[in-house]
Amino acid sequence: MKTAVAVLMVVLFMAHILPAAHGATENAAQHNGWRVGVARMDITPDRSLWLGGFAARTRPSEGTLHPLWIKALALEDASGHRAVLVTSDILGYPKAMSERICDTIEQAHGLTRSQIILSASHTHCAPVIKDALRCMYIYDDAEAARLHEYAEQFEARVVALVDAAFEEMEPAALFAGNGIARIAVNRRNNSERDLLPTTIVAGPHDHAVPTLQVSRPDGSLIAVVFGYACHATVLNEYLWNGDYPGFAQIALEEKYPGAMAMFFAGCGADQNAMPRRSIAFAEQYGKTLAAAVERAMKDVMRPLAPSLTTTYQEIMLALEPTPDIAGFRERVAETTGYEERCNQWMLDQLEQGETLPDAWSYPVQLWRLGDQTLVTLGGEVTVSYAINIKERLGQDVFVMGYANDQTAYIPSETILEEGGYEGDRSQLIYGMPGKWLPGIESQILDAVETLHDTVLQQE
Repeated sequence: MKTAVAVLMVVLFMAHILPAAHGATENAAQHNGWRVGVARMDITPDRSLWLGGFAARTRPSEGTLHPLWIKALALEDASGHRAVLVTSDILGYPKAMSERICDTIEQAHGLTRSQIILSASHTHCAPVIKDALRCMYIYDDAEAARLHEYAEQFEARVVALVDAAFEEMEPAALFAGNGIARIAVNRRNNSERDLLPTTIVAGPHDHAVPTLQVSRPDGSLIAVVFGYACHATVLNEYLWNGDYPGFAQIALEEKYPGAMAMFFAGCGADQNAMPRRSIAFAEQYGKTLAAAVERAMKDVMRPLAPSLTTTYQEIMLALEPTPDIAGFRERVAETTGYEERCNQWMLDQLEQGETLPDAWSYPVQLWRLGDQTLVTLGGEVTVSYAINIKERLGQDVFVMGYANDQTAYIPSETILEEGGYEGDRSQLIYGMPGKWLPGIESQILDAVETLHDTVLQQE
């Protein structure tokens, strides 16, 4: 009897204290100082278009598996400093497009370039964006015109989306944490064909699931931003879809009705989900990733003080010397398929008196939300960068690739020396005549560390 009374007393005590604790949490959120706005827009084409990402495709799209989205999170800290993150179900943002979009947003909202992130999920089941990777594909001029029209509409939609997000600002609290999902496999060190359930996978990877929770003062979820370092290449369908990141966002939005799930790609240029090539696998990996986000939010998330600092820099990355016309003629004769087409395109440029790039202005960006660091890199960044950035800045750092500029593959020094697709041949599809020169990795990592030190000095 005494035991039963004791248990009843504990239950009554907890029933009294838990609402009080919940009220304290609500009060803290009300005075957190953050304000946020969210918006989303369906960008699924209403007609058949060529899909970006795979050179092996031979025809345009044939329907929709699930919609493609762009989503925006507008942020304002306690001092009124603003920024906006746009996540997108596209292969990537060509530099010229990114610059036009950012220029318009800057003028409309009084922002600087450092306050805007344009992130692509890198799904290979979305439309080709204008002329990006043009020599990979075999579509004709009529199809090119249709894709240009879609791209112009897409640009306008991104700008309108950001406008809408800033119009919906409301008080919020931000929390950060990291989940873990063991989906990615290093594709340079493991043969997809030979991979068995018992195979011990080799090579570097980053299985972190960076998670940013955005909640209202009453505790309800407004949005969750999450990332993962793995190529969105599970599917090579002719159906519009966001691949496994699309399924992850669907799963989270079903779990948290009314909230918006936003995915960003990490440094996964040399990482694939394996096995793959089926809708069932894409859905499985999406649900696995969503479960990792859910687990992270159930654990103790770190509250972020309402302080936002942003910085941005472009650094010049040098390429190998450009071959002359005779050199490109040799390349054309020695290659086939998309490699031949890309070499021929560059040969045509030279024969018309135009020049090819010998360097690229590469974007490096860093945000601090409270004490949470977010590093943003352009291009298809290999996993070594995330590993090294975390070694320098801490394991809790969020690292985003595929943002602001669909530059090219960004290989580590090891991959650059080894060659292969990520280190050598992939440059062709981006209209670059040669490999990056050695030193690219240290140049980018040093730039990240310099930006980080600069931001810390400002706090």
